[in-house]
Amino acid sequence: MARPDGRRPDQLRPVTLTRRWSIHPEGSVLVEFGDTRVLCTASVTEGVPRWRKGSGLGWVTAEYSMLPRSTTTRSDRESVRGKIGGRTHEISRLVGRSLRACIDLKALGENSIVLDCDVLQADGGTRTAAITGAYVALHDAVNWLAERKALAGKPATVMHRSVAAVSVGVVEGEPRLDLNYLEDVAAEVDMNVVCTGTGDFVEVQGTGEAGVFARDQLDALLDLGVLGCAELTDAQRKALAE
Repeated sequence: MARPDGRRPDQLRPVTLTRRWSIHPEGSVLVEFGDTRVLCTASVTEGVPRWRKGSGLGWVTAEYSMLPRSTTTRSDRESVRGKIGGRTHEISRLVGRSLRACIDLKALGENSIVLDCDVLQADGGTRTAAITGAYVALHDAVNWLAERKALAGKPATVMHRSVAAVSVGVVEGEPRLDLNYLEDVAAEVDMNVVCTGTGDFVEVQGTGEAGVFARDQLDALLDLGVLGCAELTDAQRKALAE
């Protein structure tokens, strides 16, 4: 049951996190999971949405999109169609929820950070790559605020945990880590796992694409997800140390 790219079942694709890829945002990261490439930018604005004013809490949200030719065939821009698709909404909300799990909004103060995750090239795992890269971009944006003494709390308390995400699935009866597109479309079970740097779960999304799956398969996939997120956490730490 060889994988299309020859990896072991528990092996990630090559992962690269390139910080400051774009010169304008307060934080920017080009994240690469194999041939999947996502540009994550973090934009800081003073103030919060109207419904949050006066609360003393900051706000972090996300928007996700795919470039028209990020896949094998061109897709129309959603702005041209005049309607954002359900998948785009779902992934944007997932990224936002995941990143809010790692930040103390009170310590952030009444500042807003928007994370834009734009898929430049898709080969499976775009949402998990987006979360993993967006964490690093968010970290840099918080440091930008800290340098300007614009935080309500101590900088070390704002980002109180790390967050990373990876896809797992069952393909040809075998649990596999970090599926590429060929594996994703053939998966009998497809799952996305979001973990903190200490291995706690932020969110798990799992579906039996070709039927149902057993408890032992679920346990195997969760173990793979925790393993992959731990390796991604290490990659984030190395990128932030540069």
